[in-house]
Amino acid sequence: MKRLGGVAGFLLLTACGGAPDNGDLAEAEARGSREAAENGRIECALEGAKLFDRTCTVEEMSGQDGAILVVGRANVGYRRLQITTDGRGVVSADGAEQAKVTIVGDGIIEVAIGSDRYRLPANTGGAK
Repeated sequence: MKRLGGVAGFLLLTACGGAPDNGDLAEAEARGSREAAENGRIECALEGAKLFDRTCTVEEMSGQDGAILVVGRANVGYRRLQITTDGRGVVSADGAEQAKVTIVGDGIIEVAIGSDRYRLPANTGGAK
């Protein structure tokens, strides 16, 4: 597996609803999430946690149907997300539980699967 890095590793997402207009705060969060993902870390809230922290890892690997992201934390477990090219962003590669993708800021999406949530950098169509 390799670490998710650079612009090539960012998800393409265009078909989801619009991002909220939170100005400078959203831009700072997106920038921080992109930088963290480049270093192999993303924000997550696992097992129903209300607050996010930057303790989850993200790695990219090649799958039969394209790129797969492996996200999570060793003491909780990992999820596999298939990167899509149809505007959905990602779908659950494991198939057991569906991934719900929401744009939460300019250049950042939130992926919810079960009681786990992950924030990933993405081209949400609003990037400057």
